Amino acid sequence: MDLQINDEIATFAGGCFWCTEAVFLELKGVKSVTSGYIGGTNANPTYEEVSSGYSGHAEAIQIVFDSTKISFEDLLEIFFATHDPTTLNRQGADTGTQYRSEVFYHNPNQKKLTELYIALLTKEMTFPKPIVTKISAASKFYLAEKYHQNYYNQNKNQSYCQYVITPKMDKLKSKFKSKLK
Repeated sequence: MDLQINDEIATFAGGCFWCTEAVFLELKGVKSVTSGYIGGTNANPTYEEVSSGYSGHAEAIQIVFDSTKISFEDLLEIFFATHDPTTLNRQGADTGTQYRSEVFYHNPNQKKLTELYIALLTKEMTFPKPIVTKISAASKFYLAEKYHQNYYNQNKNQSYCQYVITPKMDKLKSKFKSKLK
């Protein structure tokens, strides 16, 4: 996808990429969401390598969004509201470094906004435990295998989707209705 003048990229890791991808695909101003791997050591990792936890990559999503329709701050708010940023290397039953909570910033402003937002959530005691979300410079993002792309929308009847992703989608629809497509 060619970026337009108002397009920006955001990259988030918040557990299983099927879950985060499904959430962000529903937002106005989001042009695309791609599942993939970031933050590891080897080039061109496979799902099997990332799932082992030894490659150092996180399951992540890369979002292309129109900054005139949705802001990076809005994306941060939704990211933090739809996963648990207080569990180290874990989201629900998914455990391992590949399921960590991490924001990969693409410019100094994204870094600053992420730091400020985490400070605000901490000050307001939004979560009962400390936020452990890492903030790192974006590195090479590797596209996940084709069957991982748009996974929830193609597999809604699968039990993982019904028990893990559908409740996130319900929360999104109730809390962020005005931001949905």
